[in-house]
Formats: sequence, C-alpha cells, structure tokens
Amino acid sequence: MHLETPRLILREFADCEPAAVHAFETRNREFLQPFEPIRSDDFFTLEHWQTAITKERDKTGDRTDRRFYLFSKADPDRAIGRVGYSGIIQGAFHACYVGFAMDKDERRKGLMQEALTTSIRFMFEEEHLHRIMANYMERNLASGALLEKIGFVKEGIARDYLFIAGKWENHVLTSLTNTNWREQVGQEPFGS
Repeated sequence: MHLETPRLILREFADCEPAAVHAFETRNREFLQPFEPIRSDDFFTLEHWQTAITKERDKTGDRTDRRFYLFSKADPDRAIGRVGYSGIIQGAFHACYVGFAMDKDERRKGLMQEALTTSIRFMFEEEHLHRIMANYMERNLASGALLEKIGFVKEGIARDYLFIAGKWENHVLTSLTNTNWREQVGQEPFGS
C-alpha cells in the first residue's frame, strides 16, 4: 500500500525494498543520532532490514503501528524520510503516536509537511483515529515549528520522557484531534 502527495510516494514499510531503507538509515546515521535511541551496529546492516521487512510482511491481525518511508516522485527508488504511527489503540481511546525523520539533504523543502498532512488524513479516515500525539525534545525547534504549523497543540512538558542518544530527555507533548470523528456503528466501545 502507498499514499501520494504532490511530490512524494509514501510506501508502507512492508512494501519497501530493504536496500532503499538500509541506504536511508546508513546515510543519515550521524545526522539522526542526537534525536533517536542508541542503535546497535546491526541496525545499520542490510540483513537487519531484510529481516525486519520480511517480518512486517508476515504480520497478521490487528495493527498497532503503521510505518511509511518517503520517496520522491522524481527519484522513486531512493528513500528520503520516514513517518511512523505507533501504539495504535482503538476502543475508547482511538489514538496513537507519530514520529518522523527526514534525510539530512532534503530538509526545509516542505516535504515532511506534505507527508504528515497526507498520512494523518489517512490515519484519521482509514484507521478511524480521534487523536494523534507527537512529542519532541525541547531543543528540536524545527519539529516543534512543523507540528504547530499543521495544527498540533502543545499540552505540556514531560520530564525525562525518552532515553535518546544515551540520556533521558524532556519532551514537549502535543496532539492533534480529528474534529470529524464519528463513532462507527457496531463498534465495541471498550474493545481492543
């Protein structure tokens, strides 16, 4: 499955070629390191991504995450970013978290705004979510500005929220709610 924006193709992780994902992750290893958990050297091997994508393709049942890699329509074989929706919960919550990363050479072009706007619409309409939460480190002003631009609202600060690059980091908590959300007929109000 894939989504499209004017300039991007968002391929679901299971539909990606391992070599493209591997190239993105290794090319951006140093750039993304200050913003992500410490990764083992294995994370940056082609074998890791071959195994991870195979496992993703074999998944069945309820989805608790949806991950997309971003590809430019001008160069559809080169991954240039990623957007991941995790912790998807339905029932009375209908919510998840979103995280994202852009290639070091593709920033400040509005591409992540396109990717988030389109994928959020998909999560609201197809996954029937009411709330998407995005949390960013206080010093990550670019992510904060982007989230504010697309409508996320600041809700507070979480102290020592995530273990990033070897230390606990405070995060600004934000969320976006689906103002068009409607209860689905026949849905269990307290189910999964």
